[in-house]
Amino acid sequence: MPEIVEAPPVEERRRAPRVGRTPTTYVLRFVATAYLFLLVAWPVSLVVTRTFDGGFASIQSLLEDPDTVVALQLSAYVAFFSVLINTLFGVGISLLLVRQQFPGKRVLNALLDIPLSVSPIVVGLALVLVYSGRNGWFGSALSSIGFQVIFSTPGIIMATTFVALPLMIREIVPVLEEIGIEQEQAAQSLGANAMQRFWRITLPSIKWGIVYGVVLTLARSLGEFGAVKVVSGNVLGQTRTATLVVEEKYLNFDQQGAYATAFLLAMVSVACIVVVAIIRPKNHA
Repeated sequence: MPEIVEAPPVEERRRAPRVGRTPTTYVLRFVATAYLFLLVAWPVSLVVTRTFDGGFASIQSLLEDPDTVVALQLSAYVAFFSVLINTLFGVGISLLLVRQQFPGKRVLNALLDIPLSVSPIVVGLALVLVYSGRNGWFGSALSSIGFQVIFSTPGIIMATTFVALPLMIREIVPVLEEIGIEQEQAAQSLGANAMQRFWRITLPSIKWGIVYGVVLTLARSLGEFGAVKVVSGNVLGQTRTATLVVEEKYLNFDQQGAYATAFLLAMVSVACIVVVAIIRPKNHA
């Protein structure tokens, strides 16, 4: 009677095979570690240490400045709507790209990468040309009904949303391609309509892609500078965001205030990444 060999646990079957350690392995590890240390860890640690050189005085003075508080609130407001808009449109466009076949699909897929390849300054100038109240294509008509885009909050939201759009889509598309359409077809054969299939099958399957996209979009929205500087006008207490506060304080030799503002922006993004890392299932690591 042949001997029955038990299959290894699923976790072990998913593990990548171990590769023998060679001198090249250690060299690559050192290069990767040095690269991350010099470009990420060291500069960020310097911002943190400079922020707390005098204790919490810099953070306290920053939060007591009404103009800075308005800038922080505006950044949070813009980031919220940018994440909301990009989540809704990102899910829709991702479903369109993966589930549908139509003429111009490759062109649309390529156009979605434009915000990543074009300078944010160019994005801001393009929005000014289209929505400027003086000579923009649509700006004059919008201004005539009392709706101003450039040098106001809608323009900032529009610029921020544009530069962060690909981040959500590029997180969701691979997940949709991986899960396939078999479960949706089975649900359809059982009588489920399109909305039921989306809420009960598609959305639970792509939820972690959406979560990662939200984190990346939030970080990008909070840190956007170039496009916002062009379309906002940098008006103190009205259209000056937190990133513009960092520049203004640094140029005015208030380096402690600049470091403190940058620290607050960075901590929000880091906190989001840490929360996601804690709550996500192990099989999504």
